[in-house]
Amino acid sequence: MKSAALPEVGAPLFSLHGVALRFGKVQALAGINLEIATGERVALIGANGSGKSSLLRLLHGLVPHSAGVFLSSVSAASQAMLFQRPHMLRASVRNNVALALWLQGASWRNAKHEATIALGRVGLADLAGRNARTLSGGQQQRMALARAWALHPDVMLLDEPTASLDPTAKRDVEALIAEAARGRTLVFASHNLGQVKRLASRVVYLEHGRVVADLPVHEFFRGPLPEEARLFVKGELV
Repeated sequence: MKSAALPEVGAPLFSLHGVALRFGKVQALAGINLEIATGERVALIGANGSGKSSLLRLLHGLVPHSAGVFLSSVSAASQAMLFQRPHMLRASVRNNVALALWLQGASWRNAKHEATIALGRVGLADLAGRNARTLSGGQQQRMALARAWALHPDVMLLDEPTASLDPTAKRDVEALIAEAARGRTLVFASHNLGQVKRLASRVVYLEHGRVVADLPVHEFFRGPLPEEARLFVKGELV
């Protein structure tokens, strides 16, 4: 897959100034200074425990920050988040998608209609009546992407959406993400540096809950980096 054209960047959606996040005695984020604007495609990278997932959850409003200033100009209803292992209700594939729309105020009839359209976009129309929990990992991620897509979000937040998939499923889901992200702001965590090059316009490298590097994607992979980020890119820091 070729890298997408660079998007037009607009006004700030998220602004973080000295933001910290704690879970009990665990410092998940510390002193985060970051702005994400409309139309950006931001990849969050770093070793396990670096704070990527915590930052995504903070942006989505799932956890409150412990210190600093966090400003968001996008409503919760205008965001959609995909997790590495999406939650599957004990219901049909179609109803798993339709429920998200119904919860946002759509009639059940319209919700099922929109869900059917969304499933068609990700190649799951033939499986709409199947129990969602019987889907393969790749199919579950495609269903989760259809669920997010159907909401017509302005912002998509993805937490390692292809990490547990086989190579074929990874390619399929990544292609769908690239399509779904057109005209939207995308913030995603990934360990797949090839995927970062293909999908991102900007890379934020985190370590121990702090931003160590924040650069346009071409500068991140071609220019000089802080030592920690350089070792991570070379595969010497895991």
